Amino acid sequence: MTAIIIDGKALAEKVRGRIAADVAALKAKGITPGLAVVLVGDDPASQVYVRNKVAACEKVGMKSLMHKLPATTSEADLLALVETLNRDATIHGILVQFPVPKQISQERVIATIAPEKDVDGLHAESAGALMQGVPHFVSCTPLGCMEMLKDIGMADLRGKHAVVIGRSNLVGKPMAMLLLHANATVTICHSGTKDLEAVTRQADVLVAAVGKAQFLRASMVKPGAVVLDVGINRLPAEQGGGLVGDVDFESVKEVASYITPVPGGVGPMTITMLLQNTLMAARGSCFG
Repeated sequence: MTAIIIDGKALAEKVRGRIAADVAALKAKGITPGLAVVLVGDDPASQVYVRNKVAACEKVGMKSLMHKLPATTSEADLLALVETLNRDATIHGILVQFPVPKQISQERVIATIAPEKDVDGLHAESAGALMQGVPHFVSCTPLGCMEMLKDIGMADLRGKHAVVIGRSNLVGKPMAMLLLHANATVTICHSGTKDLEAVTRQADVLVAAVGKAQFLRASMVKPGAVVLDVGINRLPAEQGGGLVGDVDFESVKEVASYITPVPGGVGPMTITMLLQNTLMAARGSCFG
């Protein structure tokens, strides 16, 4: 059996088409959804991510505002900018690209963003709402994964065992909550998990968000499982220097029923969900 590849690019284009239509309808009422993206420093990967986000905004008709700050920016100056954006009525979503330089506390930045503009879904208020199962902003990558499951007919995971490898606030924890809300039985694995392979082989849906290149091998996957690869890692030059996920794609695709590639899988859906969250913020629907 060779897995069906879940084409994140194609799904993202379809969803963005719907978002563009909704943006046009909102603009006809005098509201242009606006996203402010803040980049501190010169991290090459972060610069690429930010460019992609800004371009995606403009393509669906949203207003995008980019603030590029030097790596020497103080925490106080960054927080002051965030506060200014909080008060800007033309900006509906605020995203500070992480990581930030070491002199800045990521936690303080997240806490300073107004909850109604937290389109990255990282504020404590957003996390609490997700825990309670009420509509609010959700971290974009897990939200994109759920859209992919919905697209292959797995919106309701009743009776399925979902395993998430990783427990970060950005992916692992919100992913587990979304799977739970979709009626799955959920297990979260991490560096302290004993006999990891025995746990992952029980999964009907397996989400790899561990941050280690090609970590998930075929021996760790139950035949017929759906495998979502959240990781993105650059191989060293001696191994070709290409981008790979947390899944050993070539071996796992021979075991799984569905699998996401890297690149072209979860990544495009992450940006798409950012657009969706920004649209929701502009509508004010999450606090309606």
